[in-house]
Parts: sequence; C-alpha cells; structure tokens
Amino acid sequence: MSTITLTASMRSNLASLKSIQGQMDITQTRLSTGKKVNSAIDNASSYYQARSLSNRAADLDGLLDSMGQGIQTIQAANEGIEAVTSYIEQAKSVANSAAALDSSSADYGTQLANYKSQFNAIVGEIGKLAEDASYQGINLLKGGKLTVMFNEGRTHKLDIQGDDLVAKMADASIGFKPAEWTDAAGVNASLDAIAKATNYLRDYSTELGNNFAIIETRQSFTESLIDVLETGADNLVLADMNEESANYLALQTRQQLAINSLALASQSAQSVLKLF
Repeated sequence: MSTITLTASMRSNLASLKSIQGQMDITQTRLSTGKKVNSAIDNASSYYQARSLSNRAADLDGLLDSMGQGIQTIQAANEGIEAVTSYIEQAKSVANSAAALDSSSADYGTQLANYKSQFNAIVGEIGKLAEDASYQGINLLKGGKLTVMFNEGRTHKLDIQGDDLVAKMADASIGFKPAEWTDAAGVNASLDAIAKATNYLRDYSTELGNNFAIIETRQSFTESLIDVLETGADNLVLADMNEESANYLALQTRQQLAINSLALASQSAQSVLKLF
C-alpha cells in the first residue's frame, strides 16, 4: 500500500487554509449578526460591560413610562383647576349680580334667593368636577398622592401630595362654600372668598406646573442617558460592517491563493514521484 507523503510546502498551505477558514467563519458570523462580540468567548470584558449598559438602559426605559404617566396625572389635575377657575368666574358673576341688588326693593329677598340658588349650584358642580379629575386612580384635586421614580435604584423620586380642593377652599382661611345669603354682607363675604379661592387656585396651579417641569426635565435627561448607554453598549459589541466585508473579501483572496499554492505543490510532488 502506497503512503501519501506531504511536503513541507503542502503542510504549510494546508495549515494556512485551516487558519483562513477559521477567520472566515468568524467574519461570517459578524456579518450575519452585525456584532463583533456575540458571546463572552469573543471578548468577556466587552460582552459583560455591554450587557450591563443594556440592562441599565432597559431599566431606565421602564421608568420613562412612569414619568410619562406622572406628567399626564398632573396634566389632568391642571385641566381640572382650569375648569374650576372657570366655575369660580361664573360664581363671581352671580355674586356680583346679587351684590348689585337694591336691598330696599320689595322682591329683594326673592331675587337674592334666586342668585343664591345659582351660586350654590355652581359650587356643587365644582365638587363634582374635582371628583372627576383623576388619572389612573390618582386624583390630585381630592388629596391623592403621586410618586414618580427617577432612577432604577428607586432612591431618587418626586412625591406630590395633592390637595382636597373643595375642602381647602371651604376652610376658614378661604371660606368658599355654599352661600347662606340673607343680606349684602353675606354676598360680600362670598366675593371675598372668591378672590381668595382664585389666588389659591393660581398658586396651586403654579405648584403643579413646577412639578410638571421637574418630571419633564428628568424625562428628557433619562431619554438622553438611555441613548448614551445604548450607544456605549453598541460601541463595545457592534461590528464595522464595511470593515468586516472588506476583511471577508481579503480572506477569500488569501484562501484562493492558498488553494492555488497547494495545487502547485501537489503537482510538483507528483512530478518528482514519476521520476522514480
């Protein structure tokens, strides 16, 4: 039985072909996945760093939803305040009409009672509106509390304690409540309460607006931070497709040259054997 003997040149070419094929397999994987690091085997440090960055980005992305819902909760409350303010203006118009009545008129009591009824109907609608200003079960006009988380460790947050709007305006410091008008003094007291209630609503709206701005700023920051984290992760594992494509073409050329060299070495070896 004849023995196949490989020359040094043939062994070198076969080793070169094996190495080139291994490099081509790696490059093909990078081209198909778009990544230069597909597992910890490729580069453990880059792989785990990228995964840590991606995980944090995912955690923060989940918090963006919470921030967005927080903004909507405040927006719902602010819409309620604007509607209540509109009702307050209507109540003021009714009270001004009552204040303008001639107290010496024979039907003064009847007219005053009519305006009082209109005034109290508006006050009742304010209470109903405040009850309807909730968002996903949180009502900042009925004493609800909103908590918005800003980081994945839940160590940075914003707590917003809402006011019970109707109770706040009815307390002694403001005094806006259903009227018990019997004379002009009672009407004037309601007008004074309306002025205080208007100032309170303006201040509360400003407070909510400041919280809105805080959440909006953190939301924008978090979106930017997520982009930074994802870009950092990509830089660690993504392949340069142009570079990998060029590398693959170069490997194909080297492979063909090695095959040609192996073929020439084989022909040369066969020629030598024929001499014997």
